[in-house]
Amino acid sequence: MDQATRQEKIVSMFDEIASTYDVTNRILSMGIDKSWRKRACDKTLSLLDRKEDLTVLDVACGTGDMLQWWKDRAEAAGATIGRFIGVDPSEGMLEVARKKVDWAEFVVAKAQKMPLEDACADILSISYGIRNVVDRQEAIDEFYRVLKPGGMVVILEFTKRESGGLKGKVVDFYMHRILPTLGGLVSRNYEAYRYLPDSIEGFLTTEMLQKELEKAGFALRHTQAFSMGISTLLIAQKR
Repeated sequence: MDQATRQEKIVSMFDEIASTYDVTNRILSMGIDKSWRKRACDKTLSLLDRKEDLTVLDVACGTGDMLQWWKDRAEAAGATIGRFIGVDPSEGMLEVARKKVDWAEFVVAKAQKMPLEDACADILSISYGIRNVVDRQEAIDEFYRVLKPGGMVVILEFTKRESGGLKGKVVDFYMHRILPTLGGLVSRNYEAYRYLPDSIEGFLTTEMLQKELEKAGFALRHTQAFSMGISTLLIAQKR
């Protein structure tokens, strides 16, 4: 399967699970992803020099969850966001997002090629979506293009871990046995939730993702692992 066909297959899969996506995520993460998103927003806002009239761009925005977190946490931090933009290649996901987050702009586009002007965003986030981007380095270069100098790219992702130890076995059992079964039951799409653990296994380590960000010109500002290494936060700044 070539890269273009693989990318289209991933987008089609997300179209199919859009209506149950939020409910399934909450069940599978047991709500823990809320704390991961909150910490990502809070840490990023604390690192920014300027906190007025910001533009936030959320890539692979899905149903708009992360945009809501940016809005809420900016208010708590005393920051003001003048423009919210969500980008996703799945029309099904954006259909849900437009109803839920009616104060944001939404654009149907892939991360590798966004119809946005140069240096337009102060913050660019991508939550649990970078591993679904086939041409990842091309997308990271695009992130650099659309960010303002000093702007932050914020990545939350399930990164590949070294196996071993009791904690590793518990996580592996959940990801490969419980998650696909439970996700399939709720969404009625077993293939989509078998894809998740497989996509993590085929993804990068945190160190490899850091190197790709640095290759694009970003300077790493913060890295943090959550919940036994299930989720990782990376924040990097455009030089």
